This record gives sequence, C-alpha cells and structure tokens, in this order.
Amino acid sequence: MQNQTIAIIGAGVMGCATALEASRHGYDVILKDISAAALEKAPKIIKQEYRSACLFNKEYSAVKLDTILSRITFQDDYSNIEDAEIVIENISENLHEKTSEYKRLAEVCKKNTLFALNTSCISITKLASFLPDPTKVIGIHLMNPVPLKEMVEVVRGYHTSDQTKEEVVSFLKSMGKSAIVIGDLPGFVSNRLSHLFMNEAAFIVQDGIATAEQVDNIIKQGFNHKMGPLETADLIGLDTVVHSLDVLYNSYHDPKYRCCPLLQKMVDAGQWGRKSRKGFYEY
Repeated sequence: MQNQTIAIIGAGVMGCATALEASRHGYDVILKDISAAALEKAPKIIKQEYRSACLFNKEYSAVKLDTILSRITFQDDYSNIEDAEIVIENISENLHEKTSEYKRLAEVCKKNTLFALNTSCISITKLASFLPDPTKVIGIHLMNPVPLKEMVEVVRGYHTSDQTKEEVVSFLKSMGKSAIVIGDLPGFVSNRLSHLFMNEAAFIVQDGIATAEQVDNIIKQGFNHKMGPLETADLIGLDTVVHSLDVLYNSYHDPKYRCCPLLQKMVDAGQWGRKSRKGFYEY
C-alpha cells in the first residue's frame, strides 16, 4: 500500500507520531488540524519523536528525517483529503468534536475510504454510526510511543466488514505493527485494565501510603514493568486519563471507574504530566 495517501486528523502527539511512522514506511501523509498552533508545533514534535526512536532503535535512522518530512503535508483544510485511502482520526476523546469532524470528512472522502479511529475508550460501533458506511470503520488503538510500540489494538465495530479488518491489518503490518483484533465495548482491553491500574495508583498516593516514585518502583522492580503506572499516566497526559475514566464510568456505571479526586485536582491545577512539564513528576 506504500505510495498511497493517508490522511491523519489531529496533529497532537499521537497524530504526529502516527504521521512519522506512516511516512517513514513510504506513505504520503496529509496531517490536518484546525489549530494553527498545533500545526506549527507538529514538525518539532515529529523531529523529537524521530530522535527519541533513533536512541532506542539504531535502525530507525535508516530513513532520513528530511525524507520523512518531505512526505508529510501540514494543513488546516480539506484539500486533497479525497485522495486518501485511509483516514486515521486522532482527535481528543470528545464525542462532539469527533462527530462534527466525521460529518465534514464524509462530504469530501471517497465512498471506499477506510476510517481508522484512534480512540482509547469510546465505542467504535457508536462512532461508526456517525459515518456513512459503518462497514468501513474500525478502531486502531496505537500505543505511545508509536515508533517503538509494535502492538496495535484493533477494534471491530458491530458492522465492521472482514475486508476492512484485513485491509487495516495489512496496512499496519506494512508499518511493522502487529495487530491484535478484538471486539468492541468502551475501553476495549488495554484501557479497561490500564486505567484501573493508573487510577488505583493515584488513590495510593492520595491516601499517603507511598509516594509516586515508590509506587512506580514497586511495579517496575517487583513486576518487571518498563514504566510504572504514574509514569505512564504522565506520559499519556493526566487530562486524557481523567477524561477516559469519565467515559468508562459513564459507559458502565461501575464505581470501579470512579476517578481519583487527586487526579482531577491535578488536572484542574494544570499539572497534566509531560505535556505541561509537571504531573506526578517534573520534566
């Protein structure tokens, strides 16, 4: 599928990292965002992600950064998006913002365009109901950092066709990714587990049982995890974690997803983790 065009909607960290991966593997990429500030930052984020990936994987530098950037078009409009074979949506976990964008994309995309929705918690079946052909909609939950994580959680909605699944799995394979295809309920597998983990770790810190560093060290040294739950929360963004917990709580009405008050307090204080340079740790 290389030399085809991929449109990525949303130029945040995940959108930029996905653009980096796709362009590195030969795809022409349209990276769209409504924010001029986000588009201005996007090349810098891509450069940072590239350099970080090269530190951990020497083979990553086999494709030069200049070549990668030459394949990416940064834009705030819908020009040439009709050329995209696959649209990857990376908008923040806000149903209204996502569905408003789907309406506009449906007006410009081809009928056979595949929509790969990169959501962490919202049901793919629900999101697909806002697009013209739900059979061509599937969830792809890429893991952060995208250049270094091979596994992708692929979520079949109720109407997702076998052909859509096969084409998206093939697309991910062409980027060196391994797909695990699962069914659809809010949070899927990874976030139903990981957000409970991060939330309970925050409760432990709130209760004064241990510091964030102690919690993370116990998990890393005792269970051989590469990162602790609170380091992971900082990497994802505490605002994103809180929003995802709210989606899970509202979806299942299960008190186990009740957001830790400390997490909400930190978000209200602007301590969002790495993106704000302060969360459970300072950066």
